[in-house]
Amino acid sequence: MSRPGLILKLSCSDQPGIVAKIASYVASHRGNLVAFEQFSDQLGGKFFARLEIQTQEFNVDVQDFIDGFGTLGRSLQANWHFRRLPYRMKTAVLVTKTDHCLNEILWRAELDELPIEITSIIGNRNSCRHIAEHANIPFHQIDMDGENRSLGFEQIHQLIIQQNVELIVLARFMQILPNGFCSAFAGRIINIHHSFLPAFIGANPYAQAYQRGVKLIGATCHYVTSELDAGPIIEQEVDRVHHFHTPSDLVRIGRHCERIALAKGIRFHVHDRTIIDGHRAIVFPD
Repeated sequence: MSRPGLILKLSCSDQPGIVAKIASYVASHRGNLVAFEQFSDQLGGKFFARLEIQTQEFNVDVQDFIDGFGTLGRSLQANWHFRRLPYRMKTAVLVTKTDHCLNEILWRAELDELPIEITSIIGNRNSCRHIAEHANIPFHQIDMDGENRSLGFEQIHQLIIQQNVELIVLARFMQILPNGFCSAFAGRIINIHHSFLPAFIGANPYAQAYQRGVKLIGATCHYVTSELDAGPIIEQEVDRVHHFHTPSDLVRIGRHCERIALAKGIRFHVHDRTIIDGHRAIVFPD
C-alpha cells in the first residue's frame, strides 16, 4: 500500500459483531477500507485482524481517526496498533562472519521490497565491513569476546536507542542475547537459524545431518525471546535433500532456506502482518 493511509492491527476476545463495528467506524470517518484480514481462533477464543485504510483521497483527519478509535477499542477490550503509511522502518542488522543473509536483506531493500531504512550494520567480527561500506551504511565493529561481552551488548543497546531503531535483525549473528536485551526489545528482534529434522546441536550441524542421511532441511525465522531459539515463529522454509548431496551441498541448500525465510519474516513484520500471541505469531501472508 503506497498511498497515504493507515494499517490497523487488533486482537481481542472473540465476540459477535466485531467486524461490523470496525467497518462501521471506518465508514463513519470517511476511510476507504481496502483490506480486512481476520482470524477467529476457535480454540483460544480470540479474534485477530489487520486492516488497510486509505485516507488521503477522502479527506480523513488521520489523527482524529486514530484518537477516536480508542472508544471502540476499549469497548472491545482490545489491543491495537496504528501505523501511518507510507513509512520506512528503521532497522539495525547484526552480523558475525557469514554474509548471505545480510546480502539478501540489502538486495531486497534496494529493490524496495522491504520498506526499511538500515541505520547501521553491527558486527562482532570485521568480516562484513566491506559489504556495509559498499552499501554506504555505517558499520560498527564491537568486541564481544570473553569479558567484553556484557560491555559489547551495552554498546549495541546504546546504538539502537541513539538511532531510534524499530527492528533488530540477527543475520546469522552468532551470539546469545542477554535476557535484559531480549526484554528491552521484545517483539522487535528477528532471528534466523537452521532447522533440521531431526535437530542437530553443537558444532558442524550440516556434517551431522549428512552422516544421518537427512531428507529435509530448512530454516526458521522467529522472534527472539530469553528462551534460546524458542520465540514465536514467523516463517519457515524447507527443501528436499537427496543421497547424492554432499555436506557442502547441504550448506548451500541451508543458506538458501535461511535467506528466503528471513526475507519473508522481515517482510511480514515490517508490513505489520504479524501479531504475537503468547508463544506463537499470527501471520497474515501477503
